[in-house]
Amino acid sequence: MKVAQTLSVIAAITIAFTMSPAFAANKTVTLSIPTMDCEVCPITVKKALNKVKGVGRIDVNPEKRIVVATFDDAQTNAAALTETTKNAGYPSKVVETRQ
Repeated sequence: MKVAQTLSVIAAITIAFTMSPAFAANKTVTLSIPTMDCEVCPITVKKALNKVKGVGRIDVNPEKRIVVATFDDAQTNAAALTETTKNAGYPSKVVETRQ
């Protein structure tokens, strides 16, 4: 009986790994946000980006008016991030993307 249970667990783990995205990778994008010019702007932008599924780390530099965001490219993309900042009232453009 234990052999059958062990085989069932191994089969379930194998299926779980084969069903997961094989090519998912973290990417980092730098967004330029020229209208980010007050104390509240970075907070608003960061809150909006944190709601995007797949976004991990977000670093906001209000002095340079840029945001560096790391995301899982199987769940979102740079275009979705620029759309999110635009919808939050802060249009942005991609200035750099890294793996």
